[in-house]
Amino acid sequence: MTLRWEAFLEEVRERGEYDTPQEAERVARVVLALLGAHLVGHVRAELAARLPETLALILLNPLQAAEPLSSERFVRATAAWIEGATETTALWDIGAVLSTVADAAGDDLTERVLLQLPPGYDLLFGRPQPGRRP
Repeated sequence: MTLRWEAFLEEVRERGEYDTPQEAERVARVVLALLGAHLVGHVRAELAARLPETLALILLNPLQAAEPLSSERFVRATAAWIEGATETTALWDIGAVLSTVADAAGDDLTERVLLQLPPGYDLLFGRPQPGRRP
C-alpha cells in the first residue's frame, strides 16, 4: 500500500522530531536520493511503488554513485548534502526517513532492499539483524 505524501512526511516529522513538514521533506529527499543510487531493478521499483509519488521519483532518479557506500560513508554523504548537518544529526535524519520507509515497505521488501546494500544498513533502517552487533 502506498503512503500518502502528508502521512509519510508526518511520520518522518514525528520520528525525527522536526518542527515542520518542510524539514521532514528536506531530509527525506536527500536520504532517498542517496538510497536510490544503491538499489537496482525490481527491488527499487517495488520500493518506489510504496512511497508517495514525489519521493518515488526521487528514488527512481537518484544521484549517481560510483561505488556502493558503506553505512558509515552513507551517513557522511547525507551530512554533506543536508545544510548544517553533522554526522550525528545525519544519523538521526536517516533513521527517521529509513524507518518510515521500512514500515511502508514491510518486512519482506525491506529484507530484499537490505540484501542489495552493504552490511550495516540494517541499523539505519531500524531493523538490526539478530546476532550482528556493531
